[in-house]
Parts: sequence; C-alpha cells; structure tokens
Amino acid sequence: MLPALRGKAAVLVAVLALLCVQGCGSSQSEEEEGPAPASSAPYWGNRGYALPDSPFTREDTVVTATCSMGARYAGVDVQAWDPERWEVRETRNFFIPVGAAFTNYPEVRDVHSPLVDLCGVSSDRPSPYAVDDLEYVTPRVRALFDLAYTRMAVVFRDADGRTTHTGYVESGGNADDFVRLSDGRSDDEQNAVMAPDGRSVWFTYITAEGERRIGSRSTEGDHRLSDKGPAIGHDLPLTVTGRPPRAVQADMVHLAPDGRRLTATAPKIYGHVFHTRDSSGPLTAASGRSATLLSGCVGIVGWVADERVLCRTQSDNFRTMDARSGRVEGNAVAVVREDDGRVAEGMVVSADGEKFIASVHLPNDRSGQPLGRGDFRVVSTSGEGAAVPVSAESMTNDTVFLEWR
Repeated sequence: MLPALRGKAAVLVAVLALLCVQGCGSSQSEEEEGPAPASSAPYWGNRGYALPDSPFTREDTVVTATCSMGARYAGVDVQAWDPERWEVRETRNFFIPVGAAFTNYPEVRDVHSPLVDLCGVSSDRPSPYAVDDLEYVTPRVRALFDLAYTRMAVVFRDADGRTTHTGYVESGGNADDFVRLSDGRSDDEQNAVMAPDGRSVWFTYITAEGERRIGSRSTEGDHRLSDKGPAIGHDLPLTVTGRPPRAVQADMVHLAPDGRRLTATAPKIYGHVFHTRDSSGPLTAASGRSATLLSGCVGIVGWVADERVLCRTQSDNFRTMDARSGRVEGNAVAVVREDDGRVAEGMVVSADGEKFIASVHLPNDRSGQPLGRGDFRVVSTSGEGAAVPVSAESMTNDTVFLEWR
C-alpha cells in the first residue's frame, strides 16, 4: 500500500473505533443502566463496607432471628447457621430494654417498627403494617440490624403511651446496655432501622408543624437530628443501603447484587424494580414511571442475579423473572402440592442465586405447625430436584430468615 493511502486507512480505522466506543459498546442506554459508580460518586451497594470477620459475615452462612420472651425478659436471638449441616456457628443476643416497643396494645399509640412484626404479632395484635406476609416481614426485620449484626435499632415508647424516640441495643449486653438517641417531650419517631455500618439509626418522624420526614441520628457524639428527606408518614418501613447510606421508604426492598437496582412496592406506585437513587425518600409516581412490573408477582423473595428476581406468583408457585422486561423465565417451582392445604412463602435467596428457603404453613397462620416447630425447606430456584427440609429443631414457626450470604 502506498504511504498516503496507508495514512488515510489508519485515520479511518481510528474514526470507526471512536464511533464504536460511543455507540457499539452496549445495547443498553445510560438511562436504562444508570451511571457507573465512580470514586467521587455515592456507592449504591453494600459491598464497599469493611466488615469484621465473624460467622455472621462469612460466605455461605444463613442468618435467622427469633424473638424470645419470658416473665421478665424480652430479647432477640440472632443465629448464624451452617446451611449444609444446619448447625449453629454463633448466636448473638439483643436484650429488648424496658420502654422499647415490641408489641402494640390498646390505649397506646401503635408503634410502626419491624420489631413489632418480629415479636408482637398475633391473631388479636396484627402487624402495624398493612401486609404481614413473610416476603414483606423478612426485609423489614433485616433492616433492624447493621451488616455485621452487632447493633439493633429500637423505638422507645414513653409512659404517656404516645411519645416515641429512637435508640439501639448492642449485641451481648444486658437489659441496661442500650442507647436512647433522643428524649424530646413531643418526639414522634418510628420505623427505626440501622445504617449498614451501624453508625446511625434512621427513622420516620413528624415535625412540630406536622411535616412527615426521614431523619437519622448518629450512634456517636451528640446524636443530633439530621434531616434526610420527605416521608409519607409511619405506615411504610424504611430500608437503608449504600455508602454513604440512603433510605427508601417502601416494602419488599431487596438490593440487587450490583447495587444498581432494587425491588420495592408501595401503595399506588406501580412497578416492582426501580433504579437505586442518590437521595432518601419514599417511592413516588415519578419513580413508578420508569419501574419494571414483574407480571403476576405477589411476593418478592430476592435477587437470583443482577438482572433476575425470584417471585411468588398468583398461583402460589415461584418463578424467576427478568428484572428488565418483567417477563417470566424458567420453570414454575412448586413447594407444596395443590391438595396439601398449606401455602409456601419465600424468605431468602442464596448468594449464588441457586437456592431459596421457603416457609410452609396453613393459610394466614404461620403457627400451624405441631409443637411450635417451623416447616422450612431449601428449594432450587430452577425447580430441579426435591425440596430439602431444614433439620434444625431449635427453629420455631416464629423464626425469620434474614440472609443467606
């Protein structure tokens, strides 16, 4: 080739390469994908936190929570399990201090807290939230704890039965080892949950002027109120994720493995999969316009991969669904037979997305097992093979599965 032609060809190749970088690199638009996290931008996921080495933070660990109550004692036992042999690797105890609201009863203001879902729900004392299916309860209760399960957020209800404050409990302490983060005479703080690093408690609150807001208080220093954004009152729970942390007010919140998307539901907001936002607040009509609706999904169990979600369907089976299109993928997974008379609800998905844990019980009655034993099963998300019972005698029908690392 002549030198002049060789030079022109080189220029043409360079131009084509530049055009391909601009237009050929991906078939997804930036609006669909969301901007990639940069060093100067907020990190959407939770993997950026350095966690202490413990059975609760190691891979292939299942974490459960159970509320325990006696004549003079109330507390939460959090356990890390080996999911192969179902042996306890470690147990942490969180005493519930006097004055902390873990149940609602007549003649006092109802407290909206996942701790009430875990400890105080019965046939005559319903959940403080509109829906108490396990797919709703599991992510609510998980939000009470930091990533390492060292602190648990609580709501204190004063003797007047109406004033509420936020605080937290350290694991392994006694009934006096708690911190009350606020003590105002007219406080109206509820939905207390932990930031991923345990350094702040987040909550919904009502100002003296009646404005509904999301706030946080540091677990260190003077615990001063930091306003984080709008809320829609106390009726929906909070989940806090990311670095720096941000809260979303909604139900069935599960963060995708890459942190770019999350599942959520809220009244009058149509959709199930949303882009992770850089600010705190409730889901809005604007959020719903870009959300993906998972067709036939009535209960979100968790993420199988960055772009796939496991749902319980209207036919009480479980299906994997595409988080971008909302369409069903793979086979229907049945946990119970049609003539069994019982239902199955999903609780957690394994980190590799290959298995999930389901609770089997009578309709509208999680306590339908003999002797208080829970019927939990490990099931393949692909539907291959038979469900394997969780053989741990210490688990009861009140046990809530929080995570499968």
